[in-house]
Amino acid sequence: RLRALNRLQVILQHLKMSKQTDSAAEVLLEKKGGAGVITLNRPKALNALNLSMIQQMYSQIKTWEQDPETFLIIIKGAGGKAFCAGGDIRAITEAGKVGDKLSQDFFRGEYRLNNAIGTCKKPYVALIDGITMGGGVGVSVHGHFRVATEKTTFAMPETAIGLFPDVGGGYFLPRLSGKIGYYLALTGCRLKGRDVLKVGIATHFVESEKLPALEKDLIALKSPSKEKIADLLNSYHMKCTIDQEKEFVLDEHMEKINSLFSANSMEEIVKKLKQDGSPFAMKQLETINKMSPTSLKLTLRQLREGASMSLQEVLRMEYRLSQACMKGHDFYEGVRAVLLDKDQSPKWKPAALEEVSDEFVDNCFKPLGNDDLKL
Repeated sequence: RLRALNRLQVILQHLKMSKQTDSAAEVLLEKKGGAGVITLNRPKALNALNLSMIQQMYSQIKTWEQDPETFLIIIKGAGGKAFCAGGDIRAITEAGKVGDKLSQDFFRGEYRLNNAIGTCKKPYVALIDGITMGGGVGVSVHGHFRVATEKTTFAMPETAIGLFPDVGGGYFLPRLSGKIGYYLALTGCRLKGRDVLKVGIATHFVESEKLPALEKDLIALKSPSKEKIADLLNSYHMKCTIDQEKEFVLDEHMEKINSLFSANSMEEIVKKLKQDGSPFAMKQLETINKMSPTSLKLTLRQLREGASMSLQEVLRMEYRLSQACMKGHDFYEGVRAVLLDKDQSPKWKPAALEEVSDEFVDNCFKPLGNDDLKL
């Protein structure tokens, strides 16, 4: 009977494993050699994260972290087009409109996952091939290694939908050189390929078609230390010649970015852009004028405060902001205009920066008592 029971356990274990690797699963969690491999598997939705994926990834990372046979964690996206284009905004919108718990649970789960990655004791390698935005940045940028390719497109476009660059954006963006993080956060500017490395979002740059070989080599490493992983990534990185000679796309504008985006308030940034009057400044002004005034003010303060906070403090602050946005108007209007009706003409309330009071902004940052994010 014992043998029958053991056999049953083996079969159940096998079924459980095959369920995890079932291609219909939205996230694949596989053990390959000494590596735990996470594959975001919603290619039709550009691998956008939903709550179930977030929860599965969180518990698996925590398990692998404790497992002496797991030496590193690799995360990648399926389908060749995107690593991960963000969070499942539609589901959150529907939930928020009717006051469903998902609008709390999703952000809480997502930020806990970001923190688990940021504090992970095992080396964490993100292969950010293709579109990497919003939530996709959150599950990559806090890890030890981020490998970009010529297909990578990075952006934090949240101010265009009445949100703010969350998932720890308040932590990593102000820590980029100069004021470039502020610029990326407020304008939603997209960076491609090698520029993602040059700005400091990626740690390495490798040809897209070499990623399967790189993954194989990572899995084959014997008891890989962080140093061994770094050496392997460096060797691939050094061999990659794509766009090697290309100048950083924002190089010629860096001086302007650093001076224009160093102002203490959104009104002041706008004033500086107008005074500058250069084609670059005017283009930024045009972009900023399309964004949610509320989002812009929340974002600027989020980054200014986040610059001197720990990742945990930032995520706690961002959770408060997320809940303020769920109670407001602009998030739903932004999602409607950009993702649902796609008319690209949101009607923001308030419609002007001057109408977003300091008192309102202060309230968005206030602690939530028992509802605060616990990490």
